[in-house]
Amino acid sequence: EVQLQASGGGLVQAGGSLRLSCAASGFTLDDYAIGWFRQAPGKEREAVSCISTDDGSTYLADSVKGRFTISSDNAKKMVYLQMNSLKPEDTAVYYCVVKVISSWCSKYEYEYDFWGQGTQVTVSS
Repeated sequence: EVQLQASGGGLVQAGGSLRLSCAASGFTLDDYAIGWFRQAPGKEREAVSCISTDDGSTYLADSVKGRFTISSDNAKKMVYLQMNSLKPEDTAVYYCVVKVISSWCSKYEYEYDFWGQGTQVTVSS
């Protein structure tokens, strides 16, 4: 059974930082895409960031470029999202996701096969 265990969410003031972590388990593939989506109250879910374990290529949403950084430890099947200069509009539930059909990142949620339970990030103004 594939499991994605996210951690690191919390409450932070605007301008602060948080680091999300996600531990993936239950599959043996070495090449896949892993990343993060988020959903704010009353809004649609959106792709935040993704990294390919094949070649390290990444995707970052325009709204987080220059502030968020994604990285991975492929041996441990871990992905990290370093979030700096947080804004109130970053407040959302963040979901760890894995795409196994190919290792290319995508911003479309239907392409992701597995989803974690979500971790809340709240940024106060």
